Amino acid sequence: MSTTASRIGEINLVMIPSTDQDRSIEFYETLGFEKRTDIPFGGRYRWVEVYPPRGTTGIALAPPREGDPTGIQTGISLTTDDIDATHARLKASGVDVDAEVARMGEPVPPMFWFRDPDGNTLLIVAQN
Repeated sequence: MSTTASRIGEINLVMIPSTDQDRSIEFYETLGFEKRTDIPFGGRYRWVEVYPPRGTTGIALAPPREGDPTGIQTGISLTTDDIDATHARLKASGVDVDAEVARMGEPVPPMFWFRDPDGNTLLIVAQN
């Protein structure tokens, strides 16, 4: 069953629900993401993708399907080269961040969780 043509090559996008895409775009741009795609689709929807400045995997800010929840644990982990400065900057900007950076000791890097405007949870981890 394993052939070169059928192998998965990379993660392209992850999707998180956004009830207000303009608000979400503004939020993620505040984090330093850039909007690379914003096009209409399906008649009444928009397809929006944001990317971290050095990243190749983006986040699609997708309208939730009817009945699907927002405020999910996304499983998305982002990195920063200065965890304390990033935490302080987000907190000062009014982002819903954990009260403190979690420090569990080696080999686990310092980290903290934050929530986007829809309550979707993401993790920021110190880059080694």
